[in-house]
Amino acid sequence: MMQKPLILASSSPYRRAILEKLYLPFSCVSPDIDETPLDGETPPQTALRLAESKARKVAETTPDAWIIGCDQVATLDGRHIGKPGDHARAVEQLTALSGKLVIFHSALCLYDSGTQQMQSLIVPTEVKFKTLNAQQIDSYLRLEQPYDCAGSAKSEGMGIALLEYMRGDDPNALVGLPLIALVALLQQAGCDVLSLARS
Repeated sequence: MMQKPLILASSSPYRRAILEKLYLPFSCVSPDIDETPLDGETPPQTALRLAESKARKVAETTPDAWIIGCDQVATLDGRHIGKPGDHARAVEQLTALSGKLVIFHSALCLYDSGTQQMQSLIVPTEVKFKTLNAQQIDSYLRLEQPYDCAGSAKSEGMGIALLEYMRGDDPNALVGLPLIALVALLQQAGCDVLSLARS
């Protein structure tokens, strides 16, 4: 049995689907925090701070659990790339990303709300976009409507056709939850995923 409840501090259906791959019982709690970057903060610093803040926020109502906090900031030439929100902004975003290298900084933390011990790290992923024309961009966006995804592309779906390559330690990191790193953090916290996984 797991020693503590496992909670994913996120409302993201993408992160939930990734965590389900580990066959561990868990629940999801949506943290309500301000995600505005701070002045002078680098993109990796923003992602890490927000991941930790989300975990601490959920810990306020969960006194003894393992809480997973995550956040992702995408950057082009060091500039923050957010979620487009609608079709017009997604067209602008993919037009700007065409032929360019984007770095996705995926932050992860595991917070033990009982002991207040926190482990956190950043998993970067380099993504090179193909040179795209207006018709390709419009066709893709109408097909998949990735308006809630930073970079306007779902790499786990048809968005893979927009990419020239991806380079990183974990393909799950690009979707928003680095599983390889999470398994290692859980192991350090005393949770052996392979022993506790259930069908």
